[in-house]
Amino acid sequence: MAAKQLFNTEAGLRALKEELDYLKNTKRNEVKENLAIARSFGDLSENSEYDEAKNEQSKVESRISELEQIILHTVVVEESALDHSAIHLGSTVVLRDAATGKEKKYAIVGSNEANPMEGRISDRSPIGSAILGKRAGDEVVVVAPKGDKKYTIIEVTRTVKE
Repeated sequence: MAAKQLFNTEAGLRALKEELDYLKNTKRNEVKENLAIARSFGDLSENSEYDEAKNEQSKVESRISELEQIILHTVVVEESALDHSAIHLGSTVVLRDAATGKEKKYAIVGSNEANPMEGRISDRSPIGSAILGKRAGDEVVVVAPKGDKKYTIIEVTRTVKE
């Protein structure tokens, strides 16, 4: 099975690499120390601290493996080569809900960078995929689990790099 390409901004890829570096060089050592301390408590068959440390080790190693695969298959979107009047990964958009008139601002990011609570939505989300390639003034219908919603794209700008 061929691996799926993942699209990220430069900032998103940098954050993934920083997390991987932290897990490999700091967190692994912390977990190793916790395991050593837990082993010193004696009988491992009834040692909840040891079980907890082993579970933490498993989570850390799993996340390291996941991050390595994500980074391996990430394609960085070259923002300088894109038409910034159209929506793409790295755009910030203002959408107006046709039903309520309320406006919302979103940054379009790769799925690994998404955090809807902070206004960063994935290019693969219902809204993100519906607006890719569109421009200010366009109207779009977003097919979502709770029903279709109609939006007008008010503004498209380039997301400011952090």
